[in-house]
Amino acid sequence: MAPNNTDSLRNKTITGAFWQLLQKSSVQLVSFVVSVILARLIDPAEFGIVAMASIFMAVAGAIADGGLGTSLVQRKDIDKLDQDTVFHFGMLVSVILYTILYFCAPLISRIYKTEELTAIVRVASLSLFATSFNSVQGALVMREMDFKKYFWANLIATLISAGVGITMAYLGFGVWALVAQTLTRSITAVLVLFTFVRWLPRFRFSWKRLKQLYAFGLNLMGANLIGTFFNELRGFLIGLRFQPADLAYFNRGNSIPGLINDNVNGTISTVLFPAIAKLQDDKLAVKSSMRHAMMTSVFIMAPLMLLLASSSRGIILLLYTDKWVQAVPFMQVIVFYHLFSIVGLANLQALNAIGRSDITFKLEFIKKPTLLAILLYTCTISPFALSIGTAIYAIIGAAINAYPNRKLIGYSYREQLADVLPQIGLALISGASAWAIGYIDAPLLLILILQWIVGGTVYLLLAKILHLVSFNYALQTIKGYLHR
Repeated sequence: MAPNNTDSLRNKTITGAFWQLLQKSSVQLVSFVVSVILARLIDPAEFGIVAMASIFMAVAGAIADGGLGTSLVQRKDIDKLDQDTVFHFGMLVSVILYTILYFCAPLISRIYKTEELTAIVRVASLSLFATSFNSVQGALVMREMDFKKYFWANLIATLISAGVGITMAYLGFGVWALVAQTLTRSITAVLVLFTFVRWLPRFRFSWKRLKQLYAFGLNLMGANLIGTFFNELRGFLIGLRFQPADLAYFNRGNSIPGLINDNVNGTISTVLFPAIAKLQDDKLAVKSSMRHAMMTSVFIMAPLMLLLASSSRGIILLLYTDKWVQAVPFMQVIVFYHLFSIVGLANLQALNAIGRSDITFKLEFIKKPTLLAILLYTCTISPFALSIGTAIYAIIGAAINAYPNRKLIGYSYREQLADVLPQIGLALISGASAWAIGYIDAPLLLILILQWIVGGTVYLLLAKILHLVSFNYALQTIKGYLHR
């Protein structure tokens, strides 16, 4: 790749990362505030009921996507026939999936012994059509790395849906406030993005193009479907064996760590995929991009996760009141799941970007028997034991995901460990200092502020003193963007 093209791609990558981070952080901030308000207005058991329906929606969503949108991003050249084919096939799959969920809704209600689930599943499943309609528009935005459009579309959709959800919760609609919020957000995001990406499908379809796109997308869909199924299996087993409130506590414990992970690691991963896809013929460049992205993710995520674990009780009590206190131990364990998932996700993104989604698919058949054994065993003990098992699996999964890249791009286990362990070690020291602050006899809010100030200061000072490569790289990236 010529130097000018390389500089242009770097500029696009950094600018894309900025807008994607801004999009995620602003949207998640609004969503977080809304979740706090809704958690105070709606009982944990009602959150658990909606979470049960979400399990089936997540699996259906993974099938509806089909990996075809990602195929449009990964391919070097696409035309309008490719786009039309992806749209029409996606809508057909959504119709089939909605029909299945509509008629299976009573069965789902009987499984969970909750009559409300029939109507909830049937209404919430309408969001499948929004997902399919948005697939081509989203792919076009990602190909151009024009994440500013995502920022406005998602922010506007989040604000409108927040107003709908809070208003309905205040008026006493309970679970239906949560359903309406989710459905409103999906539909609004599609409408707003359409105003930016003026793309409309034409009545054209090509089986030949579909087969070509599915050569990449089918493997990716299979991997995403298996991953989604097993991620949702945790909630399914908790809801099946225990009470709806237990599932709500598990999800609440995951909410803040998941929010941070989606903002930081999700942003870097989203921008990393199209950036590496443009470099896929240069293995050294792929390795360099992946290494920098993973080091930056761990540098930011490690202290956030460990500080969150140290201050989890204060955060839950302050934000959600003591009726959610049983979510504290879940949060303390789930942070480790998100921390170790960073390495695994970065390796998968590199594989997909260089066109090896077939390996991504095969890896799922290697990892998931282990996860299944862990989940089936731990669910016989308690929901908390299941969360511990999930964290342990994250370490195993990261090691398996990293294996193919040893040969494909020359990124060995030793190099990956050397790139991430220093940050994790410093984050442990930072978390320990914050944990000690928690024993001070002072108002709850003051303790939380002190924990994060002391923990963050300890981490940054040690990173500077030890001259961490990731620390210097993060500073250079920020300075470079501000300079431009």
